[in-house]
Amino acid sequence: MGRILALDIGRKRTGVAVTDPLRIIANGINTIPTHTVIEFLTEYFSKESVDTIVIGFPRQMNNQLSEAVTYIQPVINRIKKVFPSMIIELVDERFTSKLAFQTMIDGGVKKKDRQNKALVDTISATIILQSYMEGRNFKK
Repeated sequence: MGRILALDIGRKRTGVAVTDPLRIIANGINTIPTHTVIEFLTEYFSKESVDTIVIGFPRQMNNQLSEAVTYIQPVINRIKKVFPSMIIELVDERFTSKLAFQTMIDGGVKKKDRQNKALVDTISATIILQSYMEGRNFKK
């Protein structure tokens, strides 16, 4: 059983999170430039066993697709083409950036550090992964 990897794809940056090998804990690992997602995944998959990619998929409050889909969907299509055997799961990512920001406040992160958008993206990917795991009852 491989790890689960989550992506919070943005126009410029993509937050990345991954489970431990037992799929118990979600950990944020990095924020990468969005245009390097395929290269990052290729390198990561050469080192770690991953069988599922969870991707935050933006919806509006009325459940319609967000305009962000216009730059996220092409990345998803490339991932599916390059890694055809990989399971791809789309997860509603509404409010993940707000939750990430609140998590930093609750965790005592200094105001200056909270302005680091890359950190917000990594935490957002972790929240997406955690949400997926809770919905699939991966937690013990």
